[in-house]
Amino acid sequence: MVKELTVYGVYAENCYFYIDDVTRAGFIIDPGAQAGEIYDIVKRNGWKIEKILLTHGHFDHLGAAEILREKLVAPIYIYPSDARYLTDPYLNLSGNTGHPITVPHYEELYDGEIIRLKENAGFALKVIHTPGHTPGSVTFYSAKEKVAFVGDTLYEHGPGLTNFPGGDRPELERSIIDKILTLPGDTVLLSGHSSSITVADEWRLLFGEPQ
Repeated sequence: MVKELTVYGVYAENCYFYIDDVTRAGFIIDPGAQAGEIYDIVKRNGWKIEKILLTHGHFDHLGAAEILREKLVAPIYIYPSDARYLTDPYLNLSGNTGHPITVPHYEELYDGEIIRLKENAGFALKVIHTPGHTPGSVTFYSAKEKVAFVGDTLYEHGPGLTNFPGGDRPELERSIIDKILTLPGDTVLLSGHSSSITVADEWRLLFGEPQ
């Protein structure tokens, strides 16, 4: 089960709950703000959050992570290339908001790694390194559920931004073409700041022809 929650900090951002219907355990992806609201939803539904997963290191995707780590006793995971963003408000873009954010406690995840639930090893996400928006941006992909959490790498209207520290437009385009748009056409892309779209429809939008 995927549940989307738009949270509101400096920016509106899509936080996702990826929950196993059988065990009621799962993951939170990109908790950008409103830690209290996210926590209340978890407790109200009786979910057990095993991990907090970050698609990248910008503050609007991790603003609630440290509070939730403590309240839910769930570790935070990020790709190594973006780990320095967690402790540098300049890199994570919170430094100019008047409320600098740092996340001192985290674990690392790696390209190709399969993140499995302890409660149900068949419920899992594959880590796909998709750099460009940031050096350590990743996509979390479930072939079984036909969903991919793409963060800010790709939106329903096109590629993500690269005008922030560490951004690289050619690298972003390679990630999109080689790693995201090669997923099955019926895969639903779930981004940080737009509505969902399938791989096939995104391909058609970008290239004007069928996948």
